[in-house]
Amino acid sequence: MEISKKIIWYKVLSNKNELPEGRVKTVTANHKGICLTHFKGKFSALDNRCPHQGGPLGEGSIENGLLRCPWHGWDFDPCTGNPPGYDDGVQTFPVKEENDAIFVGVEKEVAHETTVSDIMVETMINWGVTKVFGMVGHSNLGFADAMRRQEEKGNLNFYGIRHEGAAAFAASAYGKLTGKPAACFSIAGPGATNMYTGMWDAKVDRAPLLALTGQVATQVVGTGNFQEVDLVQGFSTVAQFNHRVQKDSKHAELMSLAIKHALLKRDVSHLTFPDEIQEQKVKPNETAQTPKNRITSLEIAPPIEAVNDAIRLIKNAKRPVIILGHGAREHKKSVVKFAENLNAVVVTTFKGKGLIADSHPLGGGVLGRSGTPIASWFMNEADLLIVFGASFSNHTGITPKKPIIQIDFDPLALSKFHQVEVAVWGEISRTLDIFNSELKGHINTIDQRPENAERWKIWKVEKAKRLLETSDKGISSIVVFETMNKLTPENAVMCVDVGNNAYSFGRYFEPTNQDFLMSGYLGSIGFALPAAIGAWAAVGNSRPVIAVAGDGGVCQYLAEITTLVKYNMPVKLIILNNNELGKISKEQRAGQLDVWKTSLSNPNFAEFARSCGAWGKRVENQDDLETAMKELYKQPNAGVLEIMTDVNLI
Repeated sequence: MEISKKIIWYKVLSNKNELPEGRVKTVTANHKGICLTHFKGKFSALDNRCPHQGGPLGEGSIENGLLRCPWHGWDFDPCTGNPPGYDDGVQTFPVKEENDAIFVGVEKEVAHETTVSDIMVETMINWGVTKVFGMVGHSNLGFADAMRRQEEKGNLNFYGIRHEGAAAFAASAYGKLTGKPAACFSIAGPGATNMYTGMWDAKVDRAPLLALTGQVATQVVGTGNFQEVDLVQGFSTVAQFNHRVQKDSKHAELMSLAIKHALLKRDVSHLTFPDEIQEQKVKPNETAQTPKNRITSLEIAPPIEAVNDAIRLIKNAKRPVIILGHGAREHKKSVVKFAENLNAVVVTTFKGKGLIADSHPLGGGVLGRSGTPIASWFMNEADLLIVFGASFSNHTGITPKKPIIQIDFDPLALSKFHQVEVAVWGEISRTLDIFNSELKGHINTIDQRPENAERWKIWKVEKAKRLLETSDKGISSIVVFETMNKLTPENAVMCVDVGNNAYSFGRYFEPTNQDFLMSGYLGSIGFALPAAIGAWAAVGNSRPVIAVAGDGGVCQYLAEITTLVKYNMPVKLIILNNNELGKISKEQRAGQLDVWKTSLSNPNFAEFARSCGAWGKRVENQDDLETAMKELYKQPNAGVLEIMTDVNLI
């Protein structure tokens, strides 16, 4: 009777015949790992962990009447757990049989005690980091268990991906879309290093991101232990805030600082958790932190001298053009209103695509290599360029030969590559309030709306000619994006990959009210599909999420289609399949080199999608494209539309 008061019985086998005589098996009684043995007609339950290295005894075997550990061959009595001739045996547990089922009795678990991981996860959630993308593994289990507890309370969403690189890209895309950090999560060693590319994508595109990595025990760091990589040193170039969590760290403060740096610096923060720290019990006075009064207002007014210089140039301008970059995305309405007051055309960088609709009377499209002749024409005709939140990349090609006013919240971005006439450091909306006040009644610009309408008319005639180009090798990319112009929902979030598909997208897709995400400065192939996972985590089912990728890019993280299916993410993936790394072939020809090693051997992507549980369809004829795309957009769940295209019709 004493035993029954102390233990709880758990069914571990529904039928005793599941474990034949002379065999062993790993089972679980509540959370306790058990090695269940069947020897000489008796069922016995032993602690599953070998006392030497923690080897799983339930994966061992009975040889010559002894249970042998599978890791290093130590022997134990299969019924008593005692090793012959030694005293380092394993604990045993009571066993009973009822109606051919086997039950094991274990003591009632003690109440969970708060751990370092619990405090840090709760702090993370208090700061608004509630989306985590990653993979659970042996060196991050303690932190993962803390996240599990919070997810069960409804405070956090964890998305288990198929490759840690996809986790980092998803977190990067989330940061680009929302301006707030999500977390990517991995084990030590290869899991962490797999996240490196996505972390760099976030860093160079100024997206806040929190990277959380497991780590081997502190005592073996630097000894060449299994999966041991010094992650603090390894991530020193990519993470602006980069720390190992230690036994005596101020744990809640450390997490607060990591997130604060990610938010204010719009950069990457990294915390790595040694295995022995994750389940360490906290001190009695340790509690989670909140962001209350920890971040000041960022509505910084620009220096008066810079304002005066900018106002002087604008008052004298007749043909100003506004260039809108991704860094001004949160202020796009204020910038467009300013443009309307100035009668100035607004062109965007590729990363800023869609910040003004192409249908707006002052919308001039994308500037640069992925852009339209409309945008480049207006830049060339301008007598003043007013640049908001753009960083003058070679891809955009903003000419330094024109007078330039540059407005940015980051002083390091001002005059980054060359001197500009006026560098204005300030929060964009606050700066525009001052500009509008100072310019009231002093605007002498010409109205560029009629010219913009004429340039669009010329470009649409040119596009119509290109639409007539056909090929028996595949559908024209121009046709693909013209069809998307007709059918794509106006409120969609669109994730774009790298390659010819991106160039055609930038040039031919005409945005209305969509948001666009891409790997900008890093230009990493494979971005689109994992980015769509991050975008969906941000918007849920409130907005459509569409990914556009080439065959080269989508194969980088093709298995993530299973992630879409697992978490019921109704992402729509459009794949332009031309069986070639077309952009690289084009660059080889431009460099007067032979085209080499750019051909691809692809699966049938539509069939692959269906095998993953998603909707999938392949289109080979132009006449079928519009019907298939309508069908894709109507799907309630994840869908893949594979379009066979001609690599030369871009």
